[in-house]
Amino acid sequence: MASPRLFVAADLTAGARVELDAAQANYLFNVMRLKPSDPVRLFNGRAGEWTATVGEVARKSGVLQVGERTRDHYVPPDLHVLFAPVKKSRTDYIVEKATELGATALRPVFTRRTVAERVKTERLRAVAVEAAEQTERLDVPDIAEAQPLARVLEGWTRTDPGRSILFLDEAAGGADTPWREAAASGAAPVLRALFAVPETEAGGWAILVGPEGGFAPDERERLRTATFVTCASLGPRILRADTAVVAALTAWQSVLGDWR
Repeated sequence: MASPRLFVAADLTAGARVELDAAQANYLFNVMRLKPSDPVRLFNGRAGEWTATVGEVARKSGVLQVGERTRDHYVPPDLHVLFAPVKKSRTDYIVEKATELGATALRPVFTRRTVAERVKTERLRAVAVEAAEQTERLDVPDIAEAQPLARVLEGWTRTDPGRSILFLDEAAGGADTPWREAAASGAAPVLRALFAVPETEAGGWAILVGPEGGFAPDERERLRTATFVTCASLGPRILRADTAVVAALTAWQSVLGDWR
């Protein structure tokens, strides 16, 4: 059985001591039942992965002794996910799966039809950290504070120049066009859209997935006409928001990401 894996904020160098907070100590000593000298693997999102051993054990704290680096740091492809928050468990699912699938930043956005009224950023970060620990990632995606979609789009070329948005449009044929007619008059299927991206433009990207009720017509029109947006469809079925995130990430990683 592999040794437990833990994300820490501390710098990692051979011989360093890493102090554990109460949650980390509880996980290692009460859940995993580690004792002094037992092995642990550490990463901090900057310096790869390191071996460590349990040094001191206390009820709500502890110390790990850092050993040697076993994996060099890896920077994944630059991919953000913009998503409208949904129900609590489904939002957690989006964050968990986006982390597993290699997103480098998660950015909640409030759209016209978003049901959730607020987002607990620290909770989402905890979900992302746990997913990164379990899936051998060497970094943890950034979790941004939620913002209105309109504000994000207004400042896009100023705050994130050069980043393209892959807009998953469930009504791709037009504001009043039935979704199943989209292929004839609107966005290309997602794989076709991604394969059409020139190599010179395969840089930073963001995937945008809407709320359970879809985008409002004016939001959709604004996205369709933006020069930094590529519209695409995810096929002939209406997907749940969390399913759409997984499908879109899978497609992007297969064509432009590190699955190639």
